[in-house]
Amino acid sequence: MATKNLKNTSGKRKTLVNFKKAQSSISKIMEMVEANEYCIDIMQQNLAVIGLLRSAHQMLMENHLNTCFKSAMASKNEKRKQEMVKEILEVTKLFNR
Repeated sequence: MATKNLKNTSGKRKTLVNFKKAQSSISKIMEMVEANEYCIDIMQQNLAVIGLLRSAHQMLMENHLNTCFKSAMASKNEKRKQEMVKEILEVTKLFNR
């Protein structure tokens, strides 16, 4: 599996912001559970985190497709092309679970 860095710095910042927001929200959710707060309020916060993580995933996917994937598809290395397609299919399958 390729181990390339997130190349688009603007995209990297936006993705990181989403992960940091999700991290902060998860801490808040844990506090809410410990304080026995209203279930619906906790679920709403949980859904907000899920939204942040889905958005971060989308940003990562777009960056990957526009950099690593595009580069692999432009190459003549058929094995690498097939690996890239397989990776995209695997991560898409996991995302849709």
